[in-house]
Amino acid sequence: MAKSRTKKRTHVGANNPKHKAPLVGRSAVQDPKSMVIRIGAGEVGSSISQLAKDVRQVMEPGTASRLRERRANRLRDYVTMTGPLGVTHLLLFSRSDSGNTNLRIATTPRGPTLHFRVEKYSLCKDVRKAQRHPKGGGKEYITPPLLIMNNIATPGADANSKVPKHLESLTTTVFQSLFPRINPQTTPLKSIRRVLLLNREPATDKDDGSFVLNFRHYAISTKPAGVSKPLRRLDAAEKLFSAKNRKGGVPNLGKLEDISEYMIGGENGEGYMTDGTSGSEMDTDAEVEVLEDAPRKVLSSKARAARSENGDKTVDNDERVERRRVTLVELGPRMKLRMTKVEEGLCSGKTMWHEHIHKSKQEVKDLEQRWDQRRQEKEARRKEQKANVEKKKKEKAASGAKSSKDGDDEDEDIEMDGNNSDLFDEMMEEDEKDSEGLAGDAEEALNELMDDDEWEDEREEIAD
Repeated sequence: MAKSRTKKRTHVGANNPKHKAPLVGRSAVQDPKSMVIRIGAGEVGSSISQLAKDVRQVMEPGTASRLRERRANRLRDYVTMTGPLGVTHLLLFSRSDSGNTNLRIATTPRGPTLHFRVEKYSLCKDVRKAQRHPKGGGKEYITPPLLIMNNIATPGADANSKVPKHLESLTTTVFQSLFPRINPQTTPLKSIRRVLLLNREPATDKDDGSFVLNFRHYAISTKPAGVSKPLRRLDAAEKLFSAKNRKGGVPNLGKLEDISEYMIGGENGEGYMTDGTSGSEMDTDAEVEVLEDAPRKVLSSKARAARSENGDKTVDNDERVERRRVTLVELGPRMKLRMTKVEEGLCSGKTMWHEHIHKSKQEVKDLEQRWDQRRQEKEARRKEQKANVEKKKKEKAASGAKSSKDGDDEDEDIEMDGNNSDLFDEMMEEDEKDSEGLAGDAEEALNELMDDDEWEDEREEIAD
C-alpha cells in the first residue's frame, strides 16, 4: 500500500522559517517598514499630497506605496495597525494653521519622534522638467537606496552645546534605521541603484542652535571610462539589437562610406572625441574599478594545465577589472528640513530638545519630577483597572454558575406546546424583532394603532 502524503508547507507542524530569506547582501534582521501619511488628508493641499507620494517612492520597496488616507482617519488608527503590519517608522506630513508644512519621523511603538519644518521643497516633476535628460521609471525602485549622511556630527560638540551631541547621535540612528543594513563585502553592486543624501548645513554662528538638513535623492548610472562617445553609441546599439524592442538609439550611418568615418569624425579625424579631447577636464575621482560580470568560458583541468605549461598567464584577475565612470542623476524630491523639536514618545511625551525654548537645570529637574509623578499615577490607574477587570470576571463567573443552576430547575416547569408554550412567550419577550429586523409583526403593529370604530368598519366589510 502506498504511503500517505504528509503536507509540510501549509499545515500544522510545517518547519517554515518565521521570516523569508533576505536579499543577497542584506542582513538577516527583518527589514524596516515605513508608512508615509498625510494627517488631515483633505486639508494639506495637492502639493503636499504629491510630496508625500514622492517620499513614498524614495522609501521603496519597504513602504506602503498604495496607502490611501481618509479625512476621518486619526493618528491613533495608524498607530494601532503598526504592530500587526510590522511597521517600524511613521513619516507624517501635516500643515499648520499658519500654513507651515511639517514632517514628523516617529519610531514605533514607543518613539522617539523628530519634528521638522519643511522650509523649501521641490517635487519630482519639477526636478525632471529642469533636466535635459531625466531618468526614472526603471528598476531603480526595486532595491532600497544607499543612505549617505554628511556633516551630521559637529566636532567639539558636547551635552552643553546648543545642539547637544546626543541629539546628533539620535538623529543619525533614526535615519539609519529607516533602511536595511548592508554588508559591503557581500552586497552586489547591481543592488545599489539609488542614493539618498542628507547634508547638514553648517551653522553661520556658533550660538545659532539650528539643525537644518538638505534632502536629496539620486539615481546611480555608470559608463565605461576612456571610451569615445561614438564607440559608446555603437555598444548601446549592439545591446539594443539583442533586445526585443529596437526603437531608436541606432546611429545613422547612411551617408557614410565606411565605419571609420563615423569613428574618427571626418577625413582628418577632427571630430574624434574622447574624454581627454572633449574640452572638459578629466575627473578621475568619479571613476571606480569593478570586476567585469560578463560570462566567461570555464576551462577544464587539462586546458588549464596545458596553459600553465606553455607559460600563458592571461587568466589574471587584473584583466577582468574595468574602469567605469559613476554619475548621479537627481530623481527628486528636494527638501530643506529644519528640526524644531524632539519628543521622547510616539508624537507625545517629554520634550527632549526644542529649537527656541531652552530651560535651566532647575526647570528641567522640576519637569522630570512632574513626569515621574504622571508615570506613577498612570501605573496606579493601570493596576486599579486590572484589579477591577479581574473582580468583574469573578463576579460574572459566580453569577453565571448560579443562573445556570437556577435555569436547570426552571426548565422542568416550562411547557413545550408550540407557539402557545411558555418557552415561546419567553423568547418573544427577550427579542421582539423578527428576521427582517422589524419590531414585531407588521399586521400586529397595525392592529394596535386601529381604534374600536375602525374595527367595526373592518368587521362589516368582512361580513359583506
